[in-house]
Amino acid sequence: MTTIHLAALVPLLPFLAAVAGLLVGRTAPGFVRPLAVLPALAALALAIAVAVDQSGGRAVEAHTQLTPTGSVPIELALYIDGFAALVAVLVAFVATCVQIYSTGYLRDDPRYPSYAALVSLFTSAMLLVVYSGDLIVLLVGWEVMGICSYFLVGHYWETPEARAASVKAFLVTKLGDVPFLIGLFALATDAGSFRITTVLDTVAGGGLHHPTLVGLLLLCGVAGKSAQFPLHTWLPDAMAGPTPVSALIHAATMVAAGVYFVARLLPVFEASAAVMVVLAVMGAVTMVGSALAALAQDDIKRVLAYSTIGQLGYMTGALAVGDRGAAVFHLLSHGAFKALLFLAAGVVIHAAGTNSLAVMSRTSGLCRRIPDAYWTMTVALLALAAIPPFSGFFSKESVLGAAEHAATGHTAHAPGSAGWIVLVAGLVTALLTAAYATRLWLLAFRGRGTEAPDHGRQPLSMTVVLWVLAVPSLAFGGFAYRSLPGWFDGRDLTPTLTTSVLGTGLALVGGILTYGAWTHTRTRAAGAPLGAVAAHPEADAALVEAEAIATHEPAFGDIAYAPDPADPARLLLGPLRRHAAEGFHLDAVYDTLFVRPVLAAAGLVQFLDREVVDTYVRGAAAAPRLLGAAVRRAQTGNVQTYVSALLAGTVVLAVAVLLVATGA
Repeated sequence: MTTIHLAALVPLLPFLAAVAGLLVGRTAPGFVRPLAVLPALAALALAIAVAVDQSGGRAVEAHTQLTPTGSVPIELALYIDGFAALVAVLVAFVATCVQIYSTGYLRDDPRYPSYAALVSLFTSAMLLVVYSGDLIVLLVGWEVMGICSYFLVGHYWETPEARAASVKAFLVTKLGDVPFLIGLFALATDAGSFRITTVLDTVAGGGLHHPTLVGLLLLCGVAGKSAQFPLHTWLPDAMAGPTPVSALIHAATMVAAGVYFVARLLPVFEASAAVMVVLAVMGAVTMVGSALAALAQDDIKRVLAYSTIGQLGYMTGALAVGDRGAAVFHLLSHGAFKALLFLAAGVVIHAAGTNSLAVMSRTSGLCRRIPDAYWTMTVALLALAAIPPFSGFFSKESVLGAAEHAATGHTAHAPGSAGWIVLVAGLVTALLTAAYATRLWLLAFRGRGTEAPDHGRQPLSMTVVLWVLAVPSLAFGGFAYRSLPGWFDGRDLTPTLTTSVLGTGLALVGGILTYGAWTHTRTRAAGAPLGAVAAHPEADAALVEAEAIATHEPAFGDIAYAPDPADPARLLLGPLRRHAAEGFHLDAVYDTLFVRPVLAAAGLVQFLDREVVDTYVRGAAAAPRLLGAAVRRAQTGNVQTYVSALLAGTVVLAVAVLLVATGA
């Protein structure tokens, strides 16, 4: 088989698995797990084979016309360069780990067949986005991921939180997709084709007529799909879905699609300096704001959700300074350790019986109950905090190094102002990232109080996946920064001395400050009662929990716990903590600016329809109805009445004629 044939099978196998899973899931449940795992493994093997064949060399390309359109043709095209080959391996690898993990995690869930099929379809859609060489075919995968996220986030549809989160994720991403679609059509109109290579050739030849407008329209879709400010608010709420779904969305699909799209079409955005500055500002605000929000969260999954938003901000920042190699390097590194963080968090949640860090901090011995999750999550948090030699250090430093080069004028691909914006925001975020990673580790694994409940050993399918993901989280960065430049336009990814010292130093400061604040507040709270249900003045920041029906995964509910008095975020953030915990009230702003006006307009339309339009309709029907009633009264069925009426009418007519004749 040629490389093209192998590449065509990579997204096709998960798609066929999804179709088969939906068809036989209820009638032959014994086939569900093999149908979920084996096609994902096969797709991973094929993706690796494609990457080996491509080897970072000349792009592999094939195309055929999909349908005649008249002016701008739509083609079924594959375009596989070094970026696409490696990102496809990441997607297939994480999807395989998620499917294996889910066989244990959702082993008692009655809706597991549909869940596994949707995960396969999700994987297939992302692989289509990665390999596609045509923008319309890419858009198909882009939108299929949106509908899959709607169903998977709402998996526990019995809970109102899951239903609301799935609708919010769908609507917010669609809000960005509308201008994104317009931007795609504008881009194809200038290029005369939807093929990515033709579009890039047009940009290189200066044929893009309105680069700023097109770039800003495309950024709207990227902000929605990759959860960047100001369209990021759907991602923390999406934690209402199963934890393996969170791992898939955050590590390799959905949110990675926007970053990958910009990396694939980076020359389009580089054609306008204004767009690059907007991209830099978007990434900087996202980085810092999400890191502050993560530091204030009580739900362990929401901490990781805001963490993902911040790490995507780093990738956006790298793209804003024109270095797509650093962006995709961090995308690959982040995919491994973020998948590990979420899957390990799933084990922690089951062992603790809650998502709440406030409750976990009142529990001792959790690390002894789940040693596999404890050690692997420690590795992932060190990678997240960018502590050398873990993978996150090398990929994050490549981003900071690219920003330094842009700030000092060593690159012509981006304005110097974009470089300074990304560099300063990236360094501040490095400190905050280490702070919230340290806080999560301390509250989850160094609690004091009642002994953690013993729920027995976790299924082997879950613990094995954790250790498999721990390997790239530990070793990928040190290996990759030497070998990946050949795949990524040949740009050097070696960490620079200045940013390495600053970034690592700030990370250590963040971790030490958090540990010191935790020690200080823990000493002061030593005499406070532990594990109490909330009657606390700051209970508004506490998490609520309930048991999900099938998997016993804690979700949102109506039992409130007081925040832990030893939470270091109370000391580190001070009065800012309350606002950061609410995501700086951005949802409230959207509610005021958009939701309430739309609801008011809908109420007005309903009133006009009911009181005005219906009144006219009822009035138009009333006159014929009254006339019919009058005519109906004359139809008695009595022949004598008819004859009497006939005679009376004859007399009336005769008198009338006589009067007329007399008058004449």
